Amino acid sequence: MDLHHIRAGAGEPLLLIQGMSGTHRSWGDAFLGQVQQDFDAVAYDHRGIGLSPATSDPFTLVDLADDAAALLDTLGWGSAHVLGISMGGMVAQELALRHADRVRTLTLGCTYCGGPGSVMTGPATMQKLGAAMTSGDRDLAIRAGYECNVSAGFREDPAHFEAFRAMALAAPAKVATIMLQMQAIAGHDTHARLADITQPTLVIHGTEDEMLPAPNGELIASLIPAAELQLWDGVGHMFWWEQPDRSAAALRAHALQTAS
Repeated sequence: MDLHHIRAGAGEPLLLIQGMSGTHRSWGDAFLGQVQQDFDAVAYDHRGIGLSPATSDPFTLVDLADDAAALLDTLGWGSAHVLGISMGGMVAQELALRHADRVRTLTLGCTYCGGPGSVMTGPATMQKLGAAMTSGDRDLAIRAGYECNVSAGFREDPAHFEAFRAMALAAPAKVATIMLQMQAIAGHDTHARLADITQPTLVIHGTEDEMLPAPNGELIASLIPAAELQLWDGVGHMFWWEQPDRSAAALRAHALQTAS
């Protein structure tokens, strides 16, 4: 599958795996600009999303992990540092488990592993997002997505929404594909297998995450041997969007110090 991707920067190879409905644009210029100073960074669109080929067939997160491994082949990379956020963090878990030799270091952000102790999105948030996505009102859908993905403090600056809206309009995600992604997430469960992850792992989670609450990050870090956990107080689901400099610095410190 010829997945759309962008590549820029120099240094150690870095694969960036986005979450549900996310595209290569969802990383934001501020964060990408930072990581491209230290890494040869690739951001891509999952199958059916953004500028990648459309799909109407169901898929699993294992399929998406195999897509990521195939993209590494396309890039000519034997291995890479991997950052996966939200659904992309679930894909990154499967990538690290199924293709362990392809992952140098693993950074998991605002994600979920399934199984005992995991916490899915609350019903009020799901209802708000579902109603907005199926309303046919694009602006309403973007607004709801924004409000559920960032913290209350971040929302206080109107300029932050305008930047988010511009990103969302630049590479729209099809509702039908988002539904397929939701089906794939529903089947995700790495809980019993996370102990098999041997790559150096950093787990980042914001304490104001409405989409996948912070106990998920604590659980994942407790299950992966020697994983480092960073809980960011007052930060929402899209931590890299709210705090791009801090996010890039955390990734840099974890990946490059480990590599050295």
